[in-house]
Amino acid sequence: MTTTKWRKSSRSGNGEAGSDCVEARATTAGFEVRDSKLSDGSPVFGLAQGDFVALLETAQR
Repeated sequence: MTTTKWRKSSRSGNGEAGSDCVEARATTAGFEVRDSKLSDGSPVFGLAQGDFVALLETAQR
């Protein structure tokens, strides 16, 4: 599976307590998301493109 680099949310801080968010990356199957404060130790959740778009739309509310 081809993947891109992890991208951190623009709302994530720079390591300040309580300021971490999520990271996402595109894959050939859709998208993956993980908890940015856990980095490589975070569980990775795979989402289809439509599910990822729905997640973003819900988060913007």
